[in-house]
Amino acid sequence: MCSYCNFEHKGTSMRYDVYEDAGGNYRWRLKSSNGQIVASSGQSFSSHSNATAACRNFKTKCSQWAFEIYADAGGHYRWRAKSRNGEIVASSGESFASRANAERAAENVKDNGGAAAGP
Repeated sequence: MCSYCNFEHKGTSMRYDVYEDAGGNYRWRLKSSNGQIVASSGQSFSSHSNATAACRNFKTKCSQWAFEIYADAGGHYRWRAKSRNGEIVASSGESFASRANAERAAENVKDNGGAAAGP
């Protein structure tokens, strides 16, 4: 983990996992090698198999998604990935102090998410 930009650099391992959330639904997330969440699903799913399918879809197409950088309510920056129909398919696992750091984090997921392990 880079202490400057707070995300995994190319060549480091990342892993997807599918989990049950507090509401009893399922979601997927992408974790860095140190366990930090760098991306998460844009929605919850009623079944583990649907969340797994959505995760595999994101993984397969992550280099093709449109990544958008935006300022959150607290004035920090985040990214979200959108499908062609505008649906949010993933979002950043954290906020960033600068737009540039959010852009680098999004590029990291876009460039390396397809090679991550799992699900």
